[in-house]
Amino acid sequence: MDIKMSMQILAGVCGVVLIILLLKRKLQVFLEFLIRAGVGVAMILWINHILLQQGILLAVGVNFWSLLTSGTLGIPGVALLFAIMAVQNL
Repeated sequence: MDIKMSMQILAGVCGVVLIILLLKRKLQVFLEFLIRAGVGVAMILWINHILLQQGILLAVGVNFWSLLTSGTLGIPGVALLFAIMAVQNL
């Protein structure tokens, strides 16, 4: 095996390792997004329930946009959704 072939094999192996690491990072980011979105939906439902028990008619719906907001921003995103609803109800 000559040096050129060895370098091509080494470059191929390095490329495969880089692709695996990149896919692993993207999967990790996607899983973190799903976890934040799930926790956000649970918080929205829980806060809606507490506000309803207190007689406060301020409810955030669970839809694509609220999932996207809570999944991207996390707990501050949930607070933002409730703040937007409070400002709309003034």
